[in-house]
Amino acid sequence: MGLKEWLSRCPLVAILRGVRPGEAEAIGGALEEAGIRIVEVPLNSPEPMESIRRLAGRFGGRMLVGAGTVMTPAQVAEIAAAGGRLIVTPHADLDVLRAAKEAGMLACPGFFTPTEAFALLAAGADALKLFPAEAAGPAVLKSLRAVLPPGTAILPVGGIDAATIPPWRAAGAAGFGCGSSLYRAGDDAEKVAEKAARLLAALAD
Repeated sequence: MGLKEWLSRCPLVAILRGVRPGEAEAIGGALEEAGIRIVEVPLNSPEPMESIRRLAGRFGGRMLVGAGTVMTPAQVAEIAAAGGRLIVTPHADLDVLRAAKEAGMLACPGFFTPTEAFALLAAGADALKLFPAEAAGPAVLKSLRAVLPPGTAILPVGGIDAATIPPWRAAGAAGFGCGSSLYRAGDDAEKVAEKAARLLAALAD
């Protein structure tokens, strides 16, 4: 299943920055119960490969599990070995993108300019991460969508919460990377469930 199909199930991407392996499955369970289907563990989290392994092992058939803050092709190989199927980067790195596609993984690399966006799409990106979104704004996304190929999936990341989701969605966002508005290091499953409910309510609105 492609990334757009996963986003059609639920357009929220849970960014579990700071999650620890021992709590990853409980957090993943809360997200699944809420209806969220895409989870990324940033590689600057404690023991990220182990968290990815546990999440993929338990939820891999029902959720898209992957990694964020991916910086090198070597990390792509490690993520694949841990069972991850999604690569997210903070920057427009073509080498990482190509490594992900060669490994048969889905890729959502970061960009901020039209030049970066077109280069990433030409290299096979499945979607694009507009980052840092709070430095751009919905008007920028609307302008980008006017020139990028029809159907390009763009996900703003950075500053996404219940208040900012509606204007981004009106501008054409295909999904949203949600960090601290969904999970902050130390949050338990109950807290994550509460946060997820607020974000999903904003989507419904």
